[in-house]
Amino acid sequence: MKVAVTGAAGFLGTNLLHRLVAGGHEVTAVDRVRPVGWGDGPERGTAGPGVTWVTGDVLDPESLRTALDGAEVVYHLVAVITLAHRNDLAWRVNTEGVRVVAEAARAVGVRRMVHASSIHAFDQYTCGGRIDENSARSVDPGLPVYDRSKAQGEVELRAVIDAGLDAVICNPTGVYGPVDHSGSRINTTLRDCARGRVPVMIGGGFDLVDVRDVAAGLILAGEHGRTGENYLLTGAMVTMLEVSRMAAAVNGKRGPSFAIPPKVISAALPVLEPAARLFGSDRVSKAAMGALLSAPVVDGSKAEAELGYRPRPTEETVRDLIAFYQGAALRPEAPSLA
Repeated sequence: MKVAVTGAAGFLGTNLLHRLVAGGHEVTAVDRVRPVGWGDGPERGTAGPGVTWVTGDVLDPESLRTALDGAEVVYHLVAVITLAHRNDLAWRVNTEGVRVVAEAARAVGVRRMVHASSIHAFDQYTCGGRIDENSARSVDPGLPVYDRSKAQGEVELRAVIDAGLDAVICNPTGVYGPVDHSGSRINTTLRDCARGRVPVMIGGGFDLVDVRDVAAGLILAGEHGRTGENYLLTGAMVTMLEVSRMAAAVNGKRGPSFAIPPKVISAALPVLEPAARLFGSDRVSKAAMGALLSAPVVDGSKAEAELGYRPRPTEETVRDLIAFYQGAALRPEAPSLA
């Protein structure tokens, strides 16, 4: 089957490409760069069997219609991830960009579109400790732009669904695991733990999901999802102290000695956040800490029941992630654990 993937060069895109190619699909990879590991030729289109690279801009309708022409299924992964409260590019890409891709897919006769949204489209601050597909959305102006834009992106998509597009929406939780050439926040934190360089961890926890399981879930949604439905793609609820110590143990290092309690961090945020900004860091902010400190339980039963989605254990993901970094000496593009 011929499929197209927008944002194919990213963390999730790289893993989805591998899975689609392994499944025998003919893939049009849409992005502005080619990811590491997809062929050695200098020209796009030489990335390997089953993959053709094309340039596409999700804010340019004409380029998207050209890129998606002939595809039966489109996986839309492009997003600007930021911890800022306001970011005009993130808002446009995560909202208008979704609409442009959806309208292009409808115009060229795509059979189905699968949109990779996020758990952040749901308001994790007012959810009462639990999130399912019926939970309140991130519409409060006080929320970070990423949360608000992911929620609005789904609104933009639903307007095109109402006009006749067959599309489904997937909402992964905290994505981590191999293969990661871009250095996601969670992965780099666990890499540093495996190096023995993190003596203290932040308290709280979150539902973390293997990127490979998200890729599998997107494909399952394309095959079995109901038009217009959301599907939460979950992994397992784990505290940051637990997962950090797992990563350290895999590499024979000592993990963090203790975790700072969430209540302490929450109370100190008004002081810590501006101080962190002075050093150019956004890691200590409401946007960075909000979901971690609220630690909602995310209900993934709908995806399991309707799609046949089955996430793997946390221990397996952590072991495979650290093995990926341990082998990085053989791959110059990826930072090693040395």
